[in-house]
Amino acid sequence: MTEEPQDAVMDEPTEEATDEVTPTAEDLAPQLEALLLVAEEAVPTATLAEAVGAPVPLTEEVLASLAAFYDETGRGFQLRDVGGGWRLATRPEHHELLSRWVMEGQANRLTQAGLETLSVIAYLQPVSRSRVSAVRGVNVESAVRTLLARDLVTEEGQDDQTGAALLRTTDYFLERIGLTSLDDLPPIAPRLPDASALEAELAQLAGGPEISGADDE
Repeated sequence: MTEEPQDAVMDEPTEEATDEVTPTAEDLAPQLEALLLVAEEAVPTATLAEAVGAPVPLTEEVLASLAAFYDETGRGFQLRDVGGGWRLATRPEHHELLSRWVMEGQANRLTQAGLETLSVIAYLQPVSRSRVSAVRGVNVESAVRTLLARDLVTEEGQDDQTGAALLRTTDYFLERIGLTSLDDLPPIAPRLPDASALEAELAQLAGGPEISGADDE
């Protein structure tokens, strides 16, 4: 007879533990913004939902609403679903401004040599070090090491003829400049030769003397 009240007492905390309050969209919006501001890479919806303690469908709905709000109000940034995750990024129309700001000497910028080397790799990838050196006319090993260390480029595959490692830009590179794919890169800069003309130029250089100048970085 003394067991019944004990069972009743044990059941009470179980009922209280299941009494959870589901957050509203108004609660989630600022929380999601805060998380996205400090995120270093695109964050999947499920990860964000777990962080704020909300259902995935509701989190997805709030994220879409935030993205629409930023678009409608003409903010200088946008919320994009990039590679299966959400990330705040600058808008394409501001890329020229941002590029100029970086080039003029802001903190953590790449050197001129690094930027030029990165540009060649971005437009001609996959490309070997020797071909990048041929385009720039200098040894690019130091610049390439810097780009690899910053995860802006990666080595992937080998040249069929020479066996040299091929360089490509990374997803992080696209995230840093606010693009979804390489197809979104702006038209090739006037200072960089047209790709077809460049290929002909490189073909002529093939078999010529190696570039022996000192590294420019």
